Amino acid sequence: MHFSRSSVLPAAVLAFALTLTACSSGDTSADSTEPGGVVVTDMFGEVEVPKNPQRVVALGWSDAETALALGVQPVGASDWLGVGGDGLGPWVEQSYDTDPTILGTYDVDIESIAALAPDLILWTRSTNDESVYEDLSAIAPTIAAPPGTETAYGTTWDGQTEIVAQALGKVDEGKKLVDDTEAMFDDTVAANPEFADKTVAVGTLYSGQVGAYVRGDTRVDFLESLGLTNTPTVQNLAEPGKFSIELSEENIAALDADLTVMFPIGTGPEVITENPSIQGLASARDGRLVVLGDQNLSNAFSAASVAGTRYALENAVPLFAAPLKR
Repeated sequence: MHFSRSSVLPAAVLAFALTLTACSSGDTSADSTEPGGVVVTDMFGEVEVPKNPQRVVALGWSDAETALALGVQPVGASDWLGVGGDGLGPWVEQSYDTDPTILGTYDVDIESIAALAPDLILWTRSTNDESVYEDLSAIAPTIAAPPGTETAYGTTWDGQTEIVAQALGKVDEGKKLVDDTEAMFDDTVAANPEFADKTVAVGTLYSGQVGAYVRGDTRVDFLESLGLTNTPTVQNLAEPGKFSIELSEENIAALDADLTVMFPIGTGPEVITENPSIQGLASARDGRLVVLGDQNLSNAFSAASVAGTRYALENAVPLFAAPLKR
């Protein structure tokens, strides 16, 4: 992945940014935050955040959804799923009073971010590139992934909610979101005992390349929370720090499992439903391949926010359960 960033910010932009925020992740001076601010610990260390940040830039995947669920409207946001408009999919109940400035995802434009005069930057589900994090922290206090996050984009829905809630001073609200969503998981597991002791493979097809996801990816974590187990034929191919693997034509059979879940990226479902190698899997022949052809459902399943997770629990789980109930 390539990042367009300035290793050295233009002097005018840097001066502008630094006059707007008195602290960064590396500034621990006593007067670097407003009275009543909080210290949040992310994967890179302690971050001093001012009380009640008013100009929040939500750069990480689902950071904007998370802030909105906590009652805060970002002034800048990234549209990771390519939804368009304000970047919010239909699974998100909240809306903006004023649409945010939409910023790049893989390409982190430091100057555009600084121009928004943020007092807090959320970057909690991202590449975890420390050099980019340092550039962002020169503009405003920046919250990266929670401690212990091992893969890029590996921040869990609950970990993201909790760390964003801390930064926004909304800990109680965040706890309620997590507790209510965990209760939904408990109810879903109880209603679907057929998931227990079954294997699952989660795959995609993007620009002709077949891929599969491993533990640390939020989709796999979602399915394992239901009682399923990521199939060893995929999991054993996992590489440290990576959430997915590429599969050649010769090893597409690794996607065979008690349940195979696939979705396309950037195309329609026919790239999967009309692919002879995928349709030749035993799980496909037996009707145990679920293709998420509805883009909204696929996006919600991938969003890994509270809103996306709840939408997937309500709308995707019945599709996953049907082949295993027979």
